[in-house]
Amino acid sequence: MEIINKHPIEQAGHPIPRMDISIFFFLLFLLQTPPNSSATFQVLEEGSSLSVDNSNDYLISANGVYSAGFFNVGDNAFCFAVWFINSSPPVAAWMANRDKPVNGKGSKLALLGNGDLFLTDAGGIPIWNSKTNSTSPVNLVLLDTGNLVLRNSETVTLWQSFDSPTDTLLPEQPLTKDTQLVSSRSEGNFSSGFYKLYFDNDNVLRLLYNGPEISSVYWPEPWRITREAGRTTSNNSRIAIFNNLGSFESSDEFSFKAADSGMGRQRRLKLDFDGNVRMYTLKEATGTWSVSWQAISQQCMIHGICGPNSLCSYSPESGRICSCLPGFKIKNPTDWSHGCQPESQIYCNHTEVGFLRLSHVDFYGYDIRYIPNSTYEDCKDECLQSCDCKAFMLLFRNGVYNCYPKFLMVNGHRSQSFDGVTYVKRPKARISISNNDTSKKIFLICPRVRLTELETMYKRPKENESLRLLIWFACGVGGVEIACIILLWYFLRGGDGDLNAPIQGYIIAATGFRKFSYIELKKATLNFSEEIGRGAAGTVYKGTLSDGRVAAIKRLNEANQGEAEFLAEVSTIGKLNHMNLIEMWGYCAEGKHRLLVYELVKWVRAKMNATSAGESWIEEIVDPLLGCDYNAKKLERLVRVALNCLEEDKDARPTMSQVVEMLVRSEDE
Repeated sequence: MEIINKHPIEQAGHPIPRMDISIFFFLLFLLQTPPNSSATFQVLEEGSSLSVDNSNDYLISANGVYSAGFFNVGDNAFCFAVWFINSSPPVAAWMANRDKPVNGKGSKLALLGNGDLFLTDAGGIPIWNSKTNSTSPVNLVLLDTGNLVLRNSETVTLWQSFDSPTDTLLPEQPLTKDTQLVSSRSEGNFSSGFYKLYFDNDNVLRLLYNGPEISSVYWPEPWRITREAGRTTSNNSRIAIFNNLGSFESSDEFSFKAADSGMGRQRRLKLDFDGNVRMYTLKEATGTWSVSWQAISQQCMIHGICGPNSLCSYSPESGRICSCLPGFKIKNPTDWSHGCQPESQIYCNHTEVGFLRLSHVDFYGYDIRYIPNSTYEDCKDECLQSCDCKAFMLLFRNGVYNCYPKFLMVNGHRSQSFDGVTYVKRPKARISISNNDTSKKIFLICPRVRLTELETMYKRPKENESLRLLIWFACGVGGVEIACIILLWYFLRGGDGDLNAPIQGYIIAATGFRKFSYIELKKATLNFSEEIGRGAAGTVYKGTLSDGRVAAIKRLNEANQGEAEFLAEVSTIGKLNHMNLIEMWGYCAEGKHRLLVYELVKWVRAKMNATSAGESWIEEIVDPLLGCDYNAKKLERLVRVALNCLEEDKDARPTMSQVVEMLVRSEDE
């Protein structure tokens, strides 16, 4: 049998240990396993294990392409992984415990007697398991496809790595509605990062930036409708796959072929840490990889890549460059995702602020509102009237300038092909200095990505192994008892906790909604005490936000969807909002809680009541894009019906039959 002595190198981060009945089988296994064994396996039989202490303890596929074993990801830290044998340096295709690496001494992957595949850290601490159970004999085999499969004696598959991808797809490995690719955190840290490739609820394959404070879909381009992007929403099978030829097909009609398509090549499709999806082909002669396709050619169109208050620019010579805006400084020189912060405070005073002009600069999304056919002075005044306005953009389209006031400056990029101009709000005393700086080179080249040390580092133990095992076991039992006491205390208290300083994030670049915490909305509604409406989807409560605004807060009944899917729906709702009607202010997606925050409709009612008899008020609320193509009398009646249905007093609202009668009367007139 061929012995492969290569051992790979990369890096990781942290999930949550699980403890179940499999621990009992693992302890029995420890008592029966010889202290030293070393072998390369093609099949791992029930009752056997792979040890991190033995460099030759790993599985190998029959075709000699893939290995599965302990993959070195840092200083004395390992993940159980599948990797390419002929790659130099070795490249992982899948990891079991990317967020919780194990110790380089005493860690094991064991196939237990109950059919469970069980990964433990030094001292038997459970890290990961396959959550399988079988009464018949089982074995673990690494197939020629790179799929790690656990199956029973009847060859029934109990678990397979293809069902839980990390950041990479292999040929014939499907991406489905139940799976997703998640990027690594950086080039040197392979714990879960901020980017996701997944099927959205509308059946479209998308790329999502899911940062610590904001989230946004950036591929396909969010400003393009689905059909214009060459996608369809009609196929709900939600599956994507590529073959050995390098041909990729998705159920939403997206497809591509690798530049070097053909048989006989090793390929992988990876969501890289920079948010781009690339197909790689292995060069057999050198063991290195070349890019044969990528999803996004304009690197600066990827969201979140340079962080807030910064710009991304790109040139073939120097590649992608991140830079702080004039008057801002970088927060973390080793991580551009944190962006930049102001060098001096900006006061909400018209006489103390001015605007710094930046040509060919765009900050996508987070518009306070859209003002068509505007001028520089009108747009500037609009921004000065709002303390939340950080900048405004003038974009020339179809012979007129359109105004976009911004409350966040994110997704910033500079491109000579972009004909818009952005004006950044700055203290007047700093504008002349910033203008002088812009005549010089203001860009700071991104530092080369360094290997980031893992937060969990291990030192090789020198104690007696038997004593050390007993100590760890005692600590584990004690830890479980303490955890049970804490959980019991938590549930007896009610489990709400006390979040004194909730982190306030912002979401969806195309709409720009505030992210509220559940505690914040619970406080705003006085523990959901004043009900003002109820429907099939949920109950609406009246609340007062921390800034004094009175809001309608809708608490949804069902909360069984993931946050990414919920946020996509929030984005869709936002695109339907008219700025003078029911405005959506934010949302809450925390645990199982899903809430939407709207304004209480008062503006239109105030316009209607303030208009004297014979005068028309409907023109003031109609979307300018309609022009004169509407019946003012019918539209006025429809708005009155809508406002009656939104009365705060439930008894004052018309019944459904009354609504139908009013609408029919409107059609007859």
